[in-house]
Amino acid sequence: MTKTQEFFPRHAIVTASDSGIGQATAWALADAGLDVGITWHSDEEGAQRTADGVRERGRHAFLARFDATQLERVPRVIEDLAGELGGLDVFVNNAGGGSGGPVLDVSIDDWRQVVGLNLDGAFAGMQTAARLMVDADAGGRIVAVTSVHEHQPRVTSAAYVAAKHGLGGLVKTMAQELGEHGITVNAVAPGEIATPLTDQDAEDAEHTHRPGVPLGRPGKPEEIAAVIAFLASPAASYVTGASWAVDGGMLQMGPQAGSHLTSDDWRKG
Repeated sequence: MTKTQEFFPRHAIVTASDSGIGQATAWALADAGLDVGITWHSDEEGAQRTADGVRERGRHAFLARFDATQLERVPRVIEDLAGELGGLDVFVNNAGGGSGGPVLDVSIDDWRQVVGLNLDGAFAGMQTAARLMVDADAGGRIVAVTSVHEHQPRVTSAAYVAAKHGLGGLVKTMAQELGEHGITVNAVAPGEIATPLTDQDAEDAEHTHRPGVPLGRPGKPEEIAAVIAFLASPAASYVTGASWAVDGGMLQMGPQAGSHLTSDDWRKG
């Protein structure tokens, strides 16, 4: 029999929560009543802003520098943050990113860097979080931020696409294995979101036209955070192994785009 007790989340860790989707997620979870562990890689000032926002919402915030590519150190950072929080009920793997290039030109070093960040580091973090949740025996929520490219490719992004496809598979397998412990594992797959990663600010979303997206614009970080907060909540108790595309309908445009493209410019990325 699988665990079915009530789930009452109080403690969350959100990796790469110094800006963008991670920052919005930390604030959304604080709004839901959770204390939040915040990680940053290079933007400590941004992480402090995130922490200030969590505290303004009446919750506790703890910070740690985190490099998902330093695999031997990943467990310790997460374990220490969980210790400061007093437990770990929700883990959001948001750290990711990476450069691209034509597959014929990608070096092995570049490939390993991108896959290491987006897949190896995600595995190390999610495994550590799962072990803590199983030991606590109180259920849990694990959410991986993937990408629409978990589902569909993009030219000049072979390593990133491969890593996100792999992360989607990891989510599904973890969902199968952890269900008996009352732990759900899901993915959120953003489309284009107005964040520093796309060289945009959140307010740019309302003023940027995207003809190829049914909703006609990029998304806002808080629109991703809202879905993550749902998946982290007691209300999502019967949702696991799923990937939630939050993309304004972008993924529905494949055949439409194929028949309406008027040049070969897409081949250049």
